[in-house]
Amino acid sequence: MVYTRKDVSTLTRSERRRFVNAVLEVKRRGEYDELVRMHMQYYAPDGETGLRAAHMSPSFLPWHRRFLLDLENALRRADDAVTLPYWDWTRDRSPTAVPWTEDLLGGTGRRSDRQVMTGPFAFRNGAWTIREGVTDTEYLMRDLSRPRDPIALPTSKDVEAALADPVYDTAPWNSTSRKGFRNKIEGWGPGRPPDSWRTHNRVHRWVGGHMVGGASVNDPVFWLHHAYVDLLWSRWQRRHKGARYLPSKPPARGDAQRGRVVARRQKLPPWDVTPQDLEDHSRIYRYA
Repeated sequence: MVYTRKDVSTLTRSERRRFVNAVLEVKRRGEYDELVRMHMQYYAPDGETGLRAAHMSPSFLPWHRRFLLDLENALRRADDAVTLPYWDWTRDRSPTAVPWTEDLLGGTGRRSDRQVMTGPFAFRNGAWTIREGVTDTEYLMRDLSRPRDPIALPTSKDVEAALADPVYDTAPWNSTSRKGFRNKIEGWGPGRPPDSWRTHNRVHRWVGGHMVGGASVNDPVFWLHHAYVDLLWSRWQRRHKGARYLPSKPPARGDAQRGRVVARRQKLPPWDVTPQDLEDHSRIYRYA
């Protein structure tokens, strides 16, 4: 049965409560931390050698589509009425707007150490301890909008610039690709930060704290953010009918990207699926 992912701002009080409870249950079972470890494992920048499956590569979008399904399936095992909501950061742009409410994700971190003190994921409530990360910090951290060095969330104009590109991705298939929807929505731009942080990447930086880096999954907003990125991929597909995931074939021998990017029909680790398998989600879920 096809289920629906909703805008988080439209969830009823009951839907908010059930979503939060399901996330906490997945954490209690240990499944959540397994997903944190997986994301850290596949957080490989294009400055390193080897395959890039999750970031700075064409498979950024299908990899995270499959990753979202792993979490969503775990949530639905805890409560089969729950689906992943998405956060439209082009509209809900304030640090006090949804989803930063007491009954959802809680708010920003306190000034002294960026520790989140409100909401169900505050460390002091005892249900959300950071066990997998790049530091020994046990509490969730945020720095919404970076008040000491402010940046703004991406706008609908920024999103439109990505959606308007009719090509999925282009060589060199990494963070320097100037054309193609994938890198325009992933958000690796030229120049120096913060100007080079765009779209998806800028949202991670705007949230700050644990959302910066490979352990970003520790903040539950990761899933709401990536659900919206997944929705944007769906919109791009509808706008550019017939446009497909690229590259369709592995880079040629001698190409610096050979063995470093996943072609359309190649297996996308760590799963037994290909990008082609993940291009159409209509038999699993839809967006409201």
